[in-house]
Amino acid sequence: MTAPATTDDSRPAPAAPAPGRGPARRPAVDWRIRFAVLSLIWGFSFLLIKVGTEGYAPLQVTLGRMVFGTAVLLAALGLRRQRLPRGARAWVHLAVSALFLNALPYSLFAYAELTISSTLAGICNATTPLWGMALSMVALSEDRPTRRRVAGLGLGFIGVLTVLGAWQGFSGQDPAGTAMALAASASYAVGWVHVRRTLAGRSDSHLAMSSAQLLLGTAQLAVVTPLFTSVPDSFPLVPLLAVTALGALGTGVAFLIQYGLVAEVGPTTAQMVTYFIPVIATAAGVALLGERLDWNIPAGALIVLAGAALTQSRRRRPQA
Repeated sequence: MTAPATTDDSRPAPAAPAPGRGPARRPAVDWRIRFAVLSLIWGFSFLLIKVGTEGYAPLQVTLGRMVFGTAVLLAALGLRRQRLPRGARAWVHLAVSALFLNALPYSLFAYAELTISSTLAGICNATTPLWGMALSMVALSEDRPTRRRVAGLGLGFIGVLTVLGAWQGFSGQDPAGTAMALAASASYAVGWVHVRRTLAGRSDSHLAMSSAQLLLGTAQLAVVTPLFTSVPDSFPLVPLLAVTALGALGTGVAFLIQYGLVAEVGPTTAQMVTYFIPVIATAAGVALLGERLDWNIPAGALIVLAGAALTQSRRRRPQA
């Protein structure tokens, strides 16, 4: 899945330790292990969405996810004795970020997985860097298009067509479900552009900003969900456990792990998790859900990931 509003290269650097307190304490668990855990959590999130929608409406799955994820972040905020951001302007921008980075894409993925496999949804999620590059070239003046990045965008588009089997008329794939999954990935990119233009550089901590963002996203879904769904007649246990894990682990704990990774190894390395998510989502869908895997799906996924990697590459500046 995709991280909260503070997961872009414009984030402020981690605060230096206060004078007299010495260097920051190294985490007890090596960053490589935490990176692997984060990859597994987000990779399995698409399987959890699929299981959750077997017992509850997509909006209910998303609302439950947001409730449990918000609870984890608010608990961490309280334990660290931090407070939510102040200022009406910040909360307005956070509300927009919550819509495009949480409420809308989470709901679209849940609706998409009613008709497409969790494997395909995970691969569609990997197109987010492609959407991000295309939008940033238009909306962010500092992101200049280069031949390498444009080539990456074209390569990623070819990968998407390969995954969908364009040469056979997209047979076997639901067009509406696939479109919703791709729209969810594009929504993440829109949210990131908004964050970079409106929220980058604030003094509030990553945890405080994301806690407020998830809180606002939960409120948005709490208003919308009752309008389009009814109270379930029963509460099946397995889908309920899937939604709980999706929120507490896939949204709450995963964000906390990523904060630590960004602070320790930097955003570029931490964001490499994006390239492992579709691999794990595919393995989980095939092994645990028995989803079909034609040759063009992994082949197209590799092309998408290669294109995404090119769009994120930067030409190294010569050193003096």
